[in-house]
Amino acid sequence: MSVEIKNDFGQIDISNDVIAQIAGGAAIECYGIVGMASRHQIRDGLTDILRKENFTKGVIIRQDGEDLHIDMYIIVSYGTKISEVAYQVQSKVKYTVNKTLGMSVKSVNIFVQGVRVMNV
Repeated sequence: MSVEIKNDFGQIDISNDVIAQIAGGAAIECYGIVGMASRHQIRDGLTDILRKENFTKGVIIRQDGEDLHIDMYIIVSYGTKISEVAYQVQSKVKYTVNKTLGMSVKSVNIFVQGVRVMNV
């Protein structure tokens, strides 16, 4: 699937994988995020933290007219306030996708798949 944008010059098709890479990159920059998780943990492995090239396994993009809906599966750091981390991820992803693609993000749904202790 892809997101279609029409303008005076023609049509632009943006792959959902590209949007997932942008959203995943924005999410892992947030404080308290250990990494992205797969939405199919049992099939893909319970302990795997997705690397940059696999963000599409942990991000679902849905389009509803002009609006985007993004579902993200994350792993948070132990000792952080999960609700605050989720809010920061929602804000950062919404802002980054809007600035990068010029599309409005209607919702960013966060699914916390685990908590990890980070070795600092």
